[in-house]
Amino acid sequence: MEALDALGDPVRRRMVQLLARGETTAGELARAVGDEFSISQPAASRHLRVLREAELVTSEVDGARRIYRLQRSAFDELDDWLHEVRAFWDHKLDALETEVARGRRARMKETD
Repeated sequence: MEALDALGDPVRRRMVQLLARGETTAGELARAVGDEFSISQPAASRHLRVLREAELVTSEVDGARRIYRLQRSAFDELDDWLHEVRAFWDHKLDALETEVARGRRARMKETD
């Protein structure tokens, strides 16, 4: 999943966190992650390009500025995928919990 690959980088995850607060300019994002991760503006731009190519963010040109915002549909797809994975593990964990409870009951009967 390309979106998960893109989110594997801490700089890009931070950019997504910042964008979760609302749309912002490329310059503001570059300054924020530049200060936090000690990266240059061109490096920040490359991270934004990866997020765009993964379709996690969209951008719009506004004069000399580029405005970024999260692409909701991409996060809906991620949420759906995560829900499937969680459902698999929830089922397995519920079965494990049942077996643990049976073991406890059996041990209690043995000690009575």
